[in-house]
Amino acid sequence: MVNYPNGKKTFFETKSKIKHTKENVVYKNRGMDFESDINLSLEFFDEQGLAIITKRPTPINVVHVDYTKGARITDAYFEKQSTTDYNGVYRGKYIDFEAKNTLSKTSLPLHNITTHQISHLKKVLKHGGIAFFVISLESLNKVYLLDAQYVIDFFENKTRCSIPLSDIIEKGIEIKQGYMPRLEILKAIDEAYFHEKND
Repeated sequence: MVNYPNGKKTFFETKSKIKHTKENVVYKNRGMDFESDINLSLEFFDEQGLAIITKRPTPINVVHVDYTKGARITDAYFEKQSTTDYNGVYRGKYIDFEAKNTLSKTSLPLHNITTHQISHLKKVLKHGGIAFFVISLESLNKVYLLDAQYVIDFFENKTRCSIPLSDIIEKGIEIKQGYMPRLEILKAIDEAYFHEKND
């Protein structure tokens, strides 16, 4: 072992600790990784001129800014409940969707979906937009597009407190995973709403 004058540990000293904590780090970041995959895919579609779909910013009200550290927000609160995660335009149609991630091997809990989101998606459908959920099934390493109307009906009927994974697989359309784009969201939209099967 080499003792450096600054007291910092070498990579080899910290490697064993990384092994012990790697699972926890990965577990905590799974949702962020899923969101990152969506964002990168949407950026790719934009760059290719295929669609413009972006992550909707959550509106916040800034209470205090610390200008001694380069205009850093130190106190803020959400102005109102957020609606859905993403919206935009594809093939002349308004697109609106919510991304959900489940670690469960059996279902997607309904408590992950708010009444506010359901109300918003109903309005989108009423005005002729395309609305859906993009759901990551971590236990299967698969991602599905599930039409919003199915989720709305399930949410409002509340025959149970979660949507079975088997329903998501049966009623949804699998979003293929790759490199560029990471998630083939547009191909799933084509199949679900434009009745075009992509190979």
